[in-house]
Amino acid sequence: MKITPIKSEKDYEHSLIRMEEIFDAPPNSEEGDEAEILSLLIENYENQYHPIEAPDPIEAIKIRMEEMNLKQKDLIGILGGKSRVSEILNKRKRLTVDMIRELENKLNISASVLVGNYQLLK
Repeated sequence: MKITPIKSEKDYEHSLIRMEEIFDAPPNSEEGDEAEILSLLIENYENQYHPIEAPDPIEAIKIRMEEMNLKQKDLIGILGGKSRVSEILNKRKRLTVDMIRELENKLNISASVLVGNYQLLK
């Protein structure tokens, strides 16, 4: 097992290829240990050079709605009436603190995602 730091995109690509080769290695084997260490190195490199940004609050709501097979009408009562739900999902109105609390509770979306800034549309 020869593990070296990931310092470049070339190293990163090589590490991904190696990880694919040893991904199903049994735990506590030499290759299993290598996979465990390599996964940490890959994760560290990705966090530093390929970060995944959180979606804006409205996109996060839409993603969760899709995951939960919800329609706009299912948010009536959580965000307000039918027209308020439409205004929020079409970025015409901002989420309120009460809406954020309800969404966190009902859809299990972190408030830290829901309080993010987003551009209103006209």
